[in-house]
Amino acid sequence: MANDLLKGKKGIIFGALNDQSIAWKTALQAHAQGAELVLTNAPVAMRMGEINHLSKLVGDAPVIPADATSVEDLTALFEGTMKHFGGKIDFVLHSIGMSPNVRKGRHYTDVNYNWLQTTLDVSAISLHKTLAVAKKMDALNDWGSVVALTYIAAQRIFPDYGDMADAKSLLESITRSFGYHYGVEKKVRVNTVSQSPTVTTAGSGVKGFDEFIAYSESMSPLGNADGLACADYCVSLFSDLSRFVTMQNLFHDGGFSNTGVSQEVISKFEPEA
Repeated sequence: MANDLLKGKKGIIFGALNDQSIAWKTALQAHAQGAELVLTNAPVAMRMGEINHLSKLVGDAPVIPADATSVEDLTALFEGTMKHFGGKIDFVLHSIGMSPNVRKGRHYTDVNYNWLQTTLDVSAISLHKTLAVAKKMDALNDWGSVVALTYIAAQRIFPDYGDMADAKSLLESITRSFGYHYGVEKKVRVNTVSQSPTVTTAGSGVKGFDEFIAYSESMSPLGNADGLACADYCVSLFSDLSRFVTMQNLFHDGGFSNTGVSQEVISKFEPEA
């Protein structure tokens, strides 16, 4: 049910590929809560995905292609967005992640270092570039909100997550560091949401992903949070209800992150009677 949490607010959603995407679901939920949107993704991702269909579902939102690793593209994106809205914006969702090493099955101990640079640039440094461009252009209103999606592999080892774990660690560090400076100067808050493993096009490319989901479900007291629940959480972070939350890595994972072991997992190792 719509509560107009974002009525009058305007924002950019990065990374919606198809209806599996958390970014896609977040765009729908933000629109339902009264927000006006601009959608963006890298040109190659836009050719693969269905973002123009999403645009129709969220009030014919403009779609502005942008490679988030390109300062020039990001500058054009914010210029186009502010021209469309006739002023500054209130929130940004950074839902971007890609690892050539993971896609091509390279083991973490034998990564291609050129591909690692791509992983870090796309999945983490793109957040720094986005924030830097927004700050230089004064594109975000005071008390604006930036949310980036991450995963607990930044803190704990998940062997097949590969160099994406390093990228997520950097992403969370950028959130803290840039969040401080942006908060001091403009009261803009910057947070990451550490989501349960979720069935998306990107996530499904990780080896052993189905096992990830099954294990997490059996460990989490509340079960895995799905993509729609994550979208709702992001909406709450865009809203004024969370205006003093910043520089945080917020676990949205059904309690997985604070569970040492569950009875369900223990029972799998108990000897049969």
